[in-house]
Amino acid sequence: MSLARAEALEAVELPKRDAGRGPAAVSLDALEAGRHARVAAVRGTGAVARRLMEMGVVPGAPVRVIKAAPLGDPLEVRVRNYHLALRRSEAQTVSVVLSDE
Repeated sequence: MSLARAEALEAVELPKRDAGRGPAAVSLDALEAGRHARVAAVRGTGAVARRLMEMGVVPGAPVRVIKAAPLGDPLEVRVRNYHLALRRSEAQTVSVVLSDE
């Protein structure tokens, strides 16, 4: 794990799931269009996970699904203040927690 990623993980306080009450993490591809969320984790260890993190998909980053293509793939996602197109398979590697933004 890189030093920058370790520092980012330590600096972010995410809400904890507490006895069945509290936010549960879901994958980004399961997020409804228009719902606001924050990235909880990027799973995976390959070039795709590294590239997502280089593009700003890091724990704590605000994220929102804008829309899906007519056949469902790819997804248009807003991360921080820019739009990103992700395949569903890539979006499945990103865990998010719903937020109230």
